[in-house]
Amino acid sequence: MDDEQADAPHSARAEAEAPRTAPGPRADGNPIDATDPLSGDPRVSSYLGAAYEPVEHFRRLLVDQGVLRGLVGPRELSRLWERHLLNSAAVAQFLPTSGRLIDVGSGAGLPGVVLATMLPGVHVTLLEPMERRCEWLDEVVATLVLDNVTVRRARAEEVRGELEAEAITARAVAPMDRLARWTLPLLVRGGVLVALKGRQAQDEVANARKVLRKFGADTAEVHDARTIDGVDATTVVRVVRETVRG
Repeated sequence: MDDEQADAPHSARAEAEAPRTAPGPRADGNPIDATDPLSGDPRVSSYLGAAYEPVEHFRRLLVDQGVLRGLVGPRELSRLWERHLLNSAAVAQFLPTSGRLIDVGSGAGLPGVVLATMLPGVHVTLLEPMERRCEWLDEVVATLVLDNVTVRRARAEEVRGELEAEAITARAVAPMDRLARWTLPLLVRGGVLVALKGRQAQDEVANARKVLRKFGADTAEVHDARTIDGVDATTVVRVVRETVRG
């Protein structure tokens, strides 16, 4: 995940809340407003079900440490639910409920940490090349007691032939042609790549067709994934690797 990813819109639980510190001031000296209008909204807890408590704990960790550690921008603190957490949760419907999942360029843990709480039967590998972000992910996994998560410091192209999975997720990592080249070789036959994208998704798919075919994916579908009323849909590209060609 690159630095742009942290602000893009579109892994048993801890028994005690982690120590909290107030977000620091803005550049103008005024405190950051971390009040999220969706905090406490019953629709969010209803949508997430059993995953709500760990995801809410994850949100608090991001509020406490996200800006300080360069994981999210200050303006994102008041809209973590809409632009990041629900945005990540929306893709669970396109993923299997068992097997292995690799979250490529996991960064702050989006969508990987959210999906790990929603899909307890899936083993999630958070794949991230930056050491400081891996340290953050290790802390989150330990704090939330996510027994189905492994953090691995590497790039996708570096683990080819070593890691494989039934599903891969990626959020604002790279255009579809490059993303497909990096990730499709990690999928087993019949595995699915689910990429969180923006308004140019259709164009990216069109530009990636040659690469998709090379790695055994003849089709790519663009979906609008919705969560709760009033929250923008997440644009998702879903690619199935029908044939293992290389």
